[in-house]
Amino acid sequence: MSDTLQKFMIESSLVRGELVEISDTWQQIQARREYPPAVRTMLGEMLSAAALLSANLKFNGSIIMQIHGDGPVQLLVVECDSTLRVRAMAKLREAAVVADDATLQQLVNQQGNGRFAITLDPNDKLPGQQAYQGIVALDGDSVASVIENYMMRSEQLDTRLWLAADGNVARGLLLQKLPSDGGIDLKLVDDGDTWNRAVMLASTMQNSELLETDIMTLMQRLYWEETLRVFEPRHPSFHCGCSREKVGNMLKMLGKEEVDDALEELGQLAVNCEFCGQDYSFDKVDCVQLFATETLAEAIQPPGEQQH
Repeated sequence: MSDTLQKFMIESSLVRGELVEISDTWQQIQARREYPPAVRTMLGEMLSAAALLSANLKFNGSIIMQIHGDGPVQLLVVECDSTLRVRAMAKLREAAVVADDATLQQLVNQQGNGRFAITLDPNDKLPGQQAYQGIVALDGDSVASVIENYMMRSEQLDTRLWLAADGNVARGLLLQKLPSDGGIDLKLVDDGDTWNRAVMLASTMQNSELLETDIMTLMQRLYWEETLRVFEPRHPSFHCGCSREKVGNMLKMLGKEEVDDALEELGQLAVNCEFCGQDYSFDKVDCVQLFATETLAEAIQPPGEQQH
């Protein structure tokens, strides 16, 4: 499979790394919507980053990365679950003009009001448990630097990222320095030299090299002098969890009055999933059934109960 995430550790140290290469899945995402080159690059870099961070999830759930922009790009969303199933989309403002060489700040932070958010959303929430979300300003000149700043502030974890994407592939390298705690054999804790050397070696890599070189070759080229512990590779894939039932629930959340007004004006409601392009259509009969089901359920009482 061409879509691969490879985890590794440098032996006798607290340095772990991951390399990801997403090609087939990236093609599937692009086939559903065409983006300007600069937007495509940024979305592909976010896709790589989400896969790299999701590989370390300690729960069954998803990471959702969002950039809310105040420039020509209004929104970018990438979602990746703990099995590395991903989906991604970008939304541009109407009549937006995007230069091929536009920077992150030009795309999403022209007025300084852009925001970056990461949501950790467990599938099996405990009673009362909510998804965790962290939001920070877009203080960086690249997707990688924004995420590095976020990880240092929110997780107090030294993290470095190298990300690249074009029309063919999205690749990325993540390095993290694990904290020294009671669960680590103190004999394996180095004084930081391994971390500094690992970062220095990765920093010699050009963006073009990351785009043009498969991840196994990159790992060997960068760290051929290190003793690496290499783990079983994992494989990202495209998945969109949209469904007619979920769209129906969304319409019910809008309320019967608002849905009826929209039906009166439009005749039927057409909802398009911006992740996968699937169309869902609801006419008057469909919408009557949506709200009738809820009303009927409320009207039926368990045996033995009486209305007071």
